Amino acid sequence: MPAGVSWPRYLKMFGASVLSMFAGAEVVHRYYQPDLTIPEVPPKPGELQTELLGLKAKQAASEKH
Repeated sequence: MPAGVSWPRYLKMFGASVLSMFAGAEVVHRYYQPDLTIPEVPPKPGELQTELLGLKAKQAASEKH
C-alpha cells in the first residue's frame, strides 16, 4: 500500500497524473510549435545564435552608462 492508500486508488491517481502530464506537454507543444527539422549539415562553431537579443541590448545599454 504505497503512500497509505489502496492499490486501486493509487493506480487511478498515477494514471490520472501521467495522462495530465502528457496532455499538458501536448498543449505546450501545439502552442509553441517548435521547429523539429534536422539540418542537413551541422552549423559551424559560432554560427548557431542562442543568446537572448533583449538581454544583449540591455547589457549594451548598461555598459554605455
